Amino acid sequence: MKLLQQNTLLKVLSLNSVSVAVNFVLGIISSKIIAVFLGASGMALMGSFRNFASMIKSMATLGVSNSIVKLFVENKEDKQELSVIYSTFFWLFLAISSIMGILVLAFAEPISDFLFFTNSYTIPIRFFALLLPLMVINTFWLAIYNGLERYKKIVFIQIVSNILVFGITAFLIWQKQIFGGLLSIAIGEMLMVMVTFLFVRQDKESFRFDLQKLISPKYLKVIKRFSVMALLSAFAVPMTLLFIRNAIVQSHSIEEAGIWDAVNRLSSFYMMFFSSGLSLYYMPKLASIHTESEFKAELKSYFKVFVPLFFLMLVMVYWAKSIILEMAFTEAFSSVNELLIWQLAGDFIKIMTLAFGFQILVKTMMKRYFLVEIVFNISYFVLAVFLMKASAVEGVVKAYFYANVVALVLVLLMFRKVFIKSKDQ
Repeated sequence: MKLLQQNTLLKVLSLNSVSVAVNFVLGIISSKIIAVFLGASGMALMGSFRNFASMIKSMATLGVSNSIVKLFVENKEDKQELSVIYSTFFWLFLAISSIMGILVLAFAEPISDFLFFTNSYTIPIRFFALLLPLMVINTFWLAIYNGLERYKKIVFIQIVSNILVFGITAFLIWQKQIFGGLLSIAIGEMLMVMVTFLFVRQDKESFRFDLQKLISPKYLKVIKRFSVMALLSAFAVPMTLLFIRNAIVQSHSIEEAGIWDAVNRLSSFYMMFFSSGLSLYYMPKLASIHTESEFKAELKSYFKVFVPLFFLMLVMVYWAKSIILEMAFTEAFSSVNELLIWQLAGDFIKIMTLAFGFQILVKTMMKRYFLVEIVFNISYFVLAVFLMKASAVEGVVKAYFYANVVALVLVLLMFRKVFIKSKDQ
């Protein structure tokens, strides 16, 4: 208990664990619903739409979460300056999201062909496009909460939102099968906006800024640095997944692609605990430090507390994999059991890489960021295409592990001076 009180990272993780526990249970149940009602092919199609939705949202926000956390931490005592920041973000991202929404509306049919191999699912795509500006505003509000370190509020919003999203997803899949499942992804985003808005209304004082009709050139420079970095991730990561999924469909079957999506979905259940904990604690913390010695201290805490906890959780997941798989999927997904070890190993390597990745992101080390992202995604895709020829989906999951090893070696080389100096001291 004393350790928990003294370690802020553990406090955030323990607080966030309530939200993650709810999300984990809801995720398991929703996976079961998808597996029973839609099968492996439905799992693949919903995975495609999720990747697409993630890509468009990330491109529309252009790194708003990361840049606003940095700026709010640096200017949290200056209400007038925060108003200028607020106005800059609001008008800029409202305009960008509106333009992107119009583009998605205009190209809904070819997008449907690429994602679903048919143009029969344009309605969910168009509905998503219409809601895009609201999604960006929601991301903006949550980023402000994060910058103000309102962790409890963020966690509560996440819990309420995810319960509502689960309810609408289950209902629409039950009523409309795959069409309902795809539509629920867009409607779920709308529900999240509504929930966050209710909390923002209650916290008027925290969000009472003078919304001026201006965009500050000073803050545009900060946004520009984060935006260039965010655009790469926003495009590269989902597109890599979409291309890999399409390659699996073309060389094997859509059912095999669904098996791969099931592995990724299972991974997301436990990864969300640590990734959201990192976003809540580690990113604002790194944004507030300015010396190499402070970074070393945070790095030491990360590997002393965070990495062992993650490893322990992976061991527990592997030990209970048969029970989890039976709860989350059907017999058609039984091959996930053999694939999981490679995914777990890849995620463990990824968590170690993120210790340095967040520093690269927060301190806008653009050259390093581009190099890591490009090397990882190219390695993942090339290895996946090569290895799937011999061992299908298992080859793709192996490729994920190898690509993460490559990324870790790369960041260790980038930050080698940190270790050399630490050794000398």
